[in-house]
Order: sequence, then C-alpha cells, then structure tokens
Amino acid sequence: MKRSRRRRRTWLAGLTALVAAGLLSVPPASAATTRYEAENATISQGVVESNHLGFTGTGFVNYDNLVGSYVEWTVTAAAAGSASLAIRYSNGTTTNRPMDVTVNGALVGNDVAFTSTTNWDTWATRSITASLNAGSNTVRATATTVNGGPNVDKLTVGGSGGPGMAVAPYEYFGWGSPPNPTDVMAATGVRWFTLAFILSDGTCNPAWDGSRPLTGGTDQSEINSIRSAGGDIVVSAGGWSGNKLGEFCSSASALAGAYQKLINAYGLKALDIDIENTEFGSSTVRQRVVDALKIVKTNNPGVKTVITLGTTPTGPDATGRDLINRGAASGLNNDVWTVMPFDFGGHTGTMGQASVSAAEGLKSALKTAYGYSDSVAYSRMGISSMNGKTDEPDETVTTTDFQTILGYAQQHQIARLTFWSVNRDRQCAAGLDADSCSGVSQSQYEYTKIFVQYTG
Repeated sequence: MKRSRRRRRTWLAGLTALVAAGLLSVPPASAATTRYEAENATISQGVVESNHLGFTGTGFVNYDNLVGSYVEWTVTAAAAGSASLAIRYSNGTTTNRPMDVTVNGALVGNDVAFTSTTNWDTWATRSITASLNAGSNTVRATATTVNGGPNVDKLTVGGSGGPGMAVAPYEYFGWGSPPNPTDVMAATGVRWFTLAFILSDGTCNPAWDGSRPLTGGTDQSEINSIRSAGGDIVVSAGGWSGNKLGEFCSSASALAGAYQKLINAYGLKALDIDIENTEFGSSTVRQRVVDALKIVKTNNPGVKTVITLGTTPTGPDATGRDLINRGAASGLNNDVWTVMPFDFGGHTGTMGQASVSAAEGLKSALKTAYGYSDSVAYSRMGISSMNGKTDEPDETVTTTDFQTILGYAQQHQIARLTFWSVNRDRQCAAGLDADSCSGVSQSQYEYTKIFVQYTG
C-alpha cells in the first residue's frame, strides 16, 4: 500500500537508575472502574427482563416506548473529578433510540445516540465523559423519543476520565507540526497515544525515525509529560518508509532484542509493530517478526503485542493472510491484529462501510487461522483508520465515517480503535501540509473526540 503521508523515517540494566534520576516516568496504575447493574437502579416506565442473551448480572431494563422513561443509578466517587460513564445496551431495531444523560440533574449528554446493534442479543457500549462530585451522585439515562430507550444492561464508571489503551491515536514528533500531547489530552479526554515511528539506525538498533535516541531526548520528554498528565503510550515500530528493524536484524532473537530495548527503555505495556512495504513483502521477514514477537511474549508476559497491517476492502490480502497464518502456525499468541482500512486503490460505498467490510474480513481471517469464535476474534482485532483525505484521490474519511467505525467497535467490543493521526486532526491552514492537517473542513481534534467515546 502506498503511504506517502505515513512516512517513517542494554536499557534494562539502567532502567532503575533512569527512574531514580527522574529521566524516565513510570506509567501510572490504571484507574479502577465500578459496575452498576441496570436492574438494581431506579426505573421509571420500564421493566427488568432476562429474555435475551449476553447481559451481565441478573437481567436488563427494557424501557417503555415513550418519551421520559429512564434508568437512574446512584454512583459513588472517591473524589471529585472527571469520569467515564459507559452504558452497555442493545437495540434490535433499525432505529436510533437516543437518550439524554444527566449527572446530578445537569445535562452532560444531549440526545446521545444508541444506534442499532442488529439484534437484541448483541450488546454495545456508549460512553461519555462527565464530572462527578465526591461521594454520592445520580446518573440518569432518559429516553427522548416515542420509541423509548434501548435495552440497558449496566453503567460502568471509570475514574480515568477517558478511554484506555483501546483508543491510542498515532502521533509523531519528528515532523508534521506535532501538537502538544497534553493539550490534546485536555481538549479531548484521550489518555493514550501510539507514538511513531521506531526504525533501524542502520544496524539492529532502534531509534526514533532511525536517528533520535530512545532516552534523554525530546521524545522521552514528551513521554514523561504524557505520563505526568495521567496518560501512557504504545510505541510503534515500522511504518511505510525508512530502514526497518525486521530487515536490519538478521535473526528472530536479534529482532526480539531490539524490541526488548523499547520495552525496557519506557516500561511499556504495549508494543505495536506496523509492518508495511518491504518488511511486509518479504516472507522471510514476516516469519522473523512472528518469531521475534513469540520471544517477546515469553520474556514479557504482561506486555501486549499489536501487529498493524494494510488491508483490502474485504480484509487482508494474500500477504496479510499469510502473516496471520504464520502467526497461528508458529503459536504466536498475539494480542491484537489491526487493519488499516484506507489507501485501498479502489472501493465502493462510503469509507465507513469499506472499513467495516475490511474489519469483517480480518475477523474471518483470524477465525480461519486460529480457530477463534466470533467473539474471541473481535476481542483480538483492531481498526486503525486515517482521518480526512488519504493518499488516494477517491478516499475521504469523514467524521460520519468515524461514527460508523465507532458504532462497529462498540457493537463488537474490538480490542483497538485508533487512527493516523493526531497531527492531522485539524483543518488545513497556511504552513500546514498533508502530514499536518486533514484536508477537510473540521473543528480542532474533531476526529479524536469521536473515537475517544470508545472504552473497549
């Protein structure tokens, strides 16, 4: 796949010293979440039922079909601050069933969409961010149309005030007028970023864009600022351009050692291998990447591994399926397989529809290779879109397309929902090129604000 706009150009022993010296930020612990079942809440004009599959607890609430029916939870916050409110629901009709969401009587979500989940046994999650008081709070979800609300299973309250690792948009600091990541966090509620790109420095040694050091430089300073603001990072190795570690490391063990340097340098919880171009095209290198990640998984059982690859509108091509098949045949327990549904070289329908079709093709490839069920396949897959105009003249990924992709992610609870890139999540103006803006009319960070609604 062409990707001109995605151009990419032993630490463990010193890790303790880096932390002690204040040169390396330790990622914060994940904020706790609390589940509140709908059947235990206050219900007005609705009934508790259990005649469909897939709910948690002892049942769900079926809203009466009228305006004003509601479910109201009493939730407790240890301290005042921003929180994620995630409502799990099903909607077996083809009609949106919007609801107003209030916290302590104040409207925090106006006509929040609860779109179709295809059938009543399929559940999705709709999330918003709101401020809670210390102590007791009331959260109410009220139907705003004569169709009533959807079936509601539960409310999950998270103290982080934003999504976790599932939503980690790409940002690159080496070019593209990078925005301050903490400004993006404050404006959108996003907490994680996927930082691009790690390349070979001409040997089997990792460096930012192949030249900037892992520690002690501007990249590490940015990482420290993200973590100090309560966020965290995924490091991405690879991309379209530049020297790839998979090609410059001559063996799986050497490549695993290069990946290990990244894990050790930043205390990573997740590592993304964005395998494209010549690295993707070589069967020898594909196998080397698979075998290296097996070593990484063995040596770092708590670190999630992500493989990101191109796709056709119907799913991974023959090379992509070969990579997945090699992973399965080699026993690689990869956490997330992510497709990039753009730069197709031709597609039909909207880019949102093409993205969903590509994701369904990935699901089928994972089921075939690994023998997964649908639900397990969805839990092991992700989508990495591109906002605005892509590299292809017939492709523009609109905010409506992002809403379509978000709805798909919520319906199937996929593992990862991200995009290329935060640098481009703004309208073009003088001095900004295609690496620095979307090419469409939009408000600042409009695309990020859509995906940030996903909680995984």
